[in-house]
Amino acid sequence: MVEEVLHFLAVRPEGVYVDATLGMGGHAETILRRLTTGRLIGLDKDPMALQIARERLREFEPRLHLHHASYAQLPQILEQEGTGPADGVLADLGVSTLQLDAPERGFSFQTSGPLDMRMDTTGEPTAAYWVNHAREEDLADLLVRFGEERQAKKIARAIVRSRPVRDTFHLATIVTGTRNAKGRQKLHPATRTFLALRIAVNREQEELGQFLFRVPVALNSGGRVVVLSYHSLEDRLVKHAFRRDAAEGRLQVLTKKVVRPRADEVAANPRARSARLRAAERDAVR
Repeated sequence: MVEEVLHFLAVRPEGVYVDATLGMGGHAETILRRLTTGRLIGLDKDPMALQIARERLREFEPRLHLHHASYAQLPQILEQEGTGPADGVLADLGVSTLQLDAPERGFSFQTSGPLDMRMDTTGEPTAAYWVNHAREEDLADLLVRFGEERQAKKIARAIVRSRPVRDTFHLATIVTGTRNAKGRQKLHPATRTFLALRIAVNREQEELGQFLFRVPVALNSGGRVVVLSYHSLEDRLVKHAFRRDAAEGRLQVLTKKVVRPRADEVAANPRARSARLRAAERDAVR
């Protein structure tokens, strides 16, 4: 949703912008091409993504500053940069193509890989902790809270009984075995389990909540925040945070309804079909 992101960010050539989830630098490149004297600050928890983005964006280096950090650390990074509040902040949530397509990262149930799922490979317990060591009740609770999985208790019981779970393919097979297939399935049976584990491993809900709470004060008057989410838990947090900030006079919501990708983009990139964009603007300082 590059066009939509640029539209809502309303990039000014001299502005300061933050790509709070840099990934491989796709959105960052489009923003940088619109800057003249401005600056873009890129954040990402994934060291591998930062390395790829740094190479991709090398031509923009005088206007580009990269940090190995979570977007929850946005105020600290801006203070470190000495720029003051930003004119625009972008957060493209969820797992990147780089992570999803690398079997060794353990995000996908399509191939066999280690039970890892860490976005930041330098920290945090891996998914193997939850799968092979968590109590059955805690595992079931995780699947309900973060995966909205209706069969959570059944799946948690099957996982515990199958320990040690060796890899992602083994886990997907265990989860699939708990289902009675009836007709064509819209989602792979393991989709919600893998989502829940990924969210737990990376503390995604906690960090998103911190980011949303802190972002209004990280914006200049008239500065904008754009968030792309990919599942209902993320989108719900964003929607409620924007509404709260609007009621408190901290932000003005620019997207009264969630913005979805165009049909031609979904046709070209099926993974974009679940994207949901919301944007808000900081009101003039009172």
